[in-house]
Amino acid sequence: MAVQINDVANSVRVFLIEPNPLVVSALNVCFASDQRFDLVGSADQGSALMNVPEGAFDVAVIAWQTADLSAPDILREWRGAGRSEPVTIFSNNRDLGTVRQAVRLGAQGYCYQFDDPSVLFDTIHAVANGRICVPFIDVTTINDTPLANLTVRERELVEVLSRGWTNQQIANRTGISENTVKYHLKNLYEKLGVKNRAMAVAIYSREMEG
Repeated sequence: MAVQINDVANSVRVFLIEPNPLVVSALNVCFASDQRFDLVGSADQGSALMNVPEGAFDVAVIAWQTADLSAPDILREWRGAGRSEPVTIFSNNRDLGTVRQAVRLGAQGYCYQFDDPSVLFDTIHAVANGRICVPFIDVTTINDTPLANLTVRERELVEVLSRGWTNQQIANRTGISENTVKYHLKNLYEKLGVKNRAMAVAIYSREMEG
């Protein structure tokens, strides 16, 4: 997919990934009125970001859901490609869990679409200057997920649960009794704050995706 980049200088160069044409149009007007920034390009698909040459922009601003990829998918691909340009998430999702996930995946900025445009611009400016700018969360707890409190053995247990192993299969393959497996599962569920294996597997799957 060809991506056109404008030739600009002396400002923060922004590349926008946003599927809603009305939002893109509104942001074009907003960026044009703020001399600190230049919107050098935009696309509705997250995959387009990978086609933008390195050094062509200073900050990428991406919607939580684009025409083809979600923001977490884009961040994983961006990190996997070894790209270092900072990313700011522009989202309509107020769930702080999504903020934590975005930061864990490498986003340096996060702001909400229904905030005043000045919040987005201040966020982009901060990110362009090497800072992390997100809605209030304790960044020291970003990695404090439910699985972080499990022992190595308990993490192995929830992993085999995610593979669909039964209690009997776990007992056979670990050399312990089925009653002992049930005891360990009870302790695991209590640590995770869940009632059954389906809920435990759901927590494990969410963290593995992040």
